[in-house]
Amino acid sequence: MSEQCCAPPPTQDRRFKRVLWIALVVNLGMFLVEIGGGIASDSTSLLADAADFFGDATNYAISLWVLPFGLAWRARAALIKGISMAVYGASVIAYALYNLFSQVVPEAMTMGAIGTLAFFANFGVAVLLYRFRSGDANMRSVWLCTRNDAIGNLAVIAAALGVFGTQTGWPDYIVAAIMATLALTASVSVIRRARAELRGEVLEEQDAHGHMH
Repeated sequence: MSEQCCAPPPTQDRRFKRVLWIALVVNLGMFLVEIGGGIASDSTSLLADAADFFGDATNYAISLWVLPFGLAWRARAALIKGISMAVYGASVIAYALYNLFSQVVPEAMTMGAIGTLAFFANFGVAVLLYRFRSGDANMRSVWLCTRNDAIGNLAVIAAALGVFGTQTGWPDYIVAAIMATLALTASVSVIRRARAELRGEVLEEQDAHGHMH
């Protein structure tokens, strides 16, 4: 069976493509907002979230590029995205540890305001992507990224309240660690599904050529 035979219906592709373009624009915009806010407030969690917005925008661009292709290409893209999510998670943990030892205390009001804006941005995108959450590995990876972002935004808001109440950076460090854990957990799910789809595609191609497996 060819890769094209495994592609989702064209109507679904068109709907998914429109949502991806919206998600791409939203994530690029929020990346710029959170970079500025993270630097201004010395917030580890905001900078981590900004990096996540940039990574997601890149992932959406990749998804748009591979959408016209068959299942195998979309699975390969999902595999790359899963690996990038794992790298992001590990990087956030390292950066949080650095700020922990440096005892950086962020500015709570900026954290809370930008965290709230980011949550509503991600929540809107998540609502649009909800119908595609049970699709192939590529579609599932996009849904997981957005869902985790919305959860991370709530955690940033909670961290801002914690920083305001304690006047320490601990809530910020803890939230950064939670965001990293979400990224690592989602990466495992995406990588497993992408590898399974790639194995299935190889077996189908072997069958199509009359090979034993």
